[in-house]
Amino acid sequence: MPKLTINIGVLLIILGIFSYILTGAASATALIPSFFGLAFIGLGALGKKNESMRKHAMHAALLLAILGLGGSFGGLINMIGMIGGETPERLGASIGQAVMALICIFFIVAGVKSFIDARKKPAADTAFEDGANN
Repeated sequence: MPKLTINIGVLLIILGIFSYILTGAASATALIPSFFGLAFIGLGALGKKNESMRKHAMHAALLLAILGLGGSFGGLINMIGMIGGETPERLGASIGQAVMALICIFFIVAGVKSFIDARKKPAADTAFEDGANN
């Protein structure tokens, strides 16, 4: 999971830079995905480097993804509105937000799956050992 966290961070940094360029460098808010990306990379590196902090770093990364989704969800709604014929006021910003929302959704799903798998693994190992001892 730490490697995925770092990769998501890199994607968000690239998204932020492209958003900033594509919106004509009109506002630094287009770089927000890059700031989230830096935080993801930091948390991924912490989880990769320090085994005892991995669980905490990955939970923090998941919380960061939830916050990122909350902040970028409006862009996803705008893109869905485009299907109905509405044009967002700032198309470039809406596209950037929608992509960030999709990246965050992907990370949340992968993170939750990873946590579920991690919970099942010790339980399955314990059940197997108990059955072998009887």
